[in-house]
Amino acid sequence: MNRIRRATESDIEGILHLLLQVDLVHHNGRPDLFKGPATKYGTKELQEIIRQEETPVFVCVDEENNVLGHAFCIHKQVKGDRVLTDVRTLYIDDICVEETRRGEHIGEELYQAVRSYAKENGFYNLTLNVWSCNPGAMAFYEKMGLIPQKVTMDFLL
Repeated sequence: MNRIRRATESDIEGILHLLLQVDLVHHNGRPDLFKGPATKYGTKELQEIIRQEETPVFVCVDEENNVLGHAFCIHKQVKGDRVLTDVRTLYIDDICVEETRRGEHIGEELYQAVRSYAKENGFYNLTLNVWSCNPGAMAFYEKMGLIPQKVTMDFLL
């Protein structure tokens, strides 16, 4: 039986494996922007991220504690902005499910765990960025009920 829990340092190897998969999806979609193969964070950075309360990382693990998926989050808050209201946002920096385990609802379970965490901790909303070169992720997030908040566009020169 799979379970969702906060990540620990013992999960770093599995997380790095998933981060490589994330990078390759982006590299394949936008090789002009993503070097590939690479990971967004290294071991030391992951150790620090996992230790920080403001950057919770959740993992889905199987019975042997193999990491099947992860969700990186960041606490964000706007305060005293001239235009924006003061809200606490839980930003989802990354969700990834092991490519051989996709279709087993692991991503949904991770998202629901993040959503519960946000509600329990008084956040106003969840936000995330998704690359348009990743239509599978876009469809997943729409299925989870997320709607576009803003769109970043580019023009190649």
